[in-house]
Amino acid sequence: PTIFQNQNFESHGSTVTTRMFHKAITKLPHMACKQCLTIRSIRCLSTRISDYSPFISEISSRRQPSAIRKFMPLMAQDGMVSLGGGLPNPSLFPFQSLEFGVTNPDGSASNLRLTSEELQTALQYSPTPGLPELVEQLEKIQKREHGEGDHGVSVTVGSQDGLCKAFEMLLDPDLDELFVENPTYSGALAFLHPFGVKLTGIETDEGGLCPDAFSKAVEASKRNGPENKRRVLYVIPTAQNPSGSTLSNERRKKVYEIARTNNMIIMEDDPYYFLHPNRNQVTSFLSMDTDGRVLRFDSMSKLISSGMRVGFVTGPKELMEKINFHIQATNLHNSGISQVLMYKLLTHWGVDGMDDHAQNAAQFYCNRRDILLSAANTHLNGLAEWVAPEAGMFLWIKLLNGVSDTKGLIEDKAAKANVLFVPGQSFCPMGEKSPYVRASYSTATDHDIHVAMERLAALILTESQC
Repeated sequence: PTIFQNQNFESHGSTVTTRMFHKAITKLPHMACKQCLTIRSIRCLSTRISDYSPFISEISSRRQPSAIRKFMPLMAQDGMVSLGGGLPNPSLFPFQSLEFGVTNPDGSASNLRLTSEELQTALQYSPTPGLPELVEQLEKIQKREHGEGDHGVSVTVGSQDGLCKAFEMLLDPDLDELFVENPTYSGALAFLHPFGVKLTGIETDEGGLCPDAFSKAVEASKRNGPENKRRVLYVIPTAQNPSGSTLSNERRKKVYEIARTNNMIIMEDDPYYFLHPNRNQVTSFLSMDTDGRVLRFDSMSKLISSGMRVGFVTGPKELMEKINFHIQATNLHNSGISQVLMYKLLTHWGVDGMDDHAQNAAQFYCNRRDILLSAANTHLNGLAEWVAPEAGMFLWIKLLNGVSDTKGLIEDKAAKANVLFVPGQSFCPMGEKSPYVRASYSTATDHDIHVAMERLAALILTESQC
């Protein structure tokens, strides 16, 4: 049994050493096995990724820190005299003050005013990962929501910005493969289709991504493709766009284990997470990640303001460094004004206030959902099928009566009838025909929702008669 003494069976990103260990154990005498399993110095079951270089695309691996941006943290050092940066002189900025009113979660109102120092910070160049004060607030939110972890957090120009940078970091066009839900977010497809990476759509149902279908798709890819191909999963686990489905915790665990077994990175895009009324019962991929294989994308667009364009990415520091290098080479950092306003608001509310606001928002959208469901039951009974979403902003409606392709129906006939939806084909990874439409219940009035469902019903009846 002493042959295993003091040996380190780290995985370097895969489960192969776990298999090697068990294979070795079976070759030992029975009593030796018992003794060997008591040796606490063996760390054979670790699947923690220790080397991320195999996961990094060719273009991302060539990115280096900006020669100027890497000195930004040093400029704030006490006693530092800097002639190195190209910062404009703040005395020429014409803005003297900034004050704004906010509605608090309890319905009361407050006026918040930036200090002169905060305003100067907002107007000047700032660190690439985000203003340190805001990043600290976001780290507190992530720890509260998803638990402790050795993660990096970076602010992006909405979560869309982070997604696109991560796609480029993890995938080489024409070589690697991205597994996505079918249907999936059209904004991601808008980047991915011209990007040129192989897309593989995974079957979904009313519960979201099907783990068995995911496992079979990965196995098929491994049989038919080169071993060194990178395989990445992109998934929207909560209130999915467009289907509205929310993955159960059981499915999430299965999906994570499949990714672990096949040494894959999971891109967890969760912009509707805070709109789930029972999010404290939802287990995120980030919270279960013991390997460092999850990149999580959050957004303040659905919760605070879409126009402020504040999103944030959380994940292993080695991957976050590469994303930061990309930010340095493109947009430098997110808007200082947006970041300071967000920081000021979160500081004013505190973590508990943020939670109260999220609960209010979740309840608001659940109420809007119920109004749409009522209208659909009234006007679409027998003409369409749907599953009530747990949360989010969307209802995924399958048209019946022989309607197999909604693209022409929505883009032409529905537009002429003064009612708009998004045809299902927009969300299909391969652009295939779809009998579905996505209906958003976020901003329409009660009356408009009923009018929309009534007009859709008339369109279905007319289409079925053609």
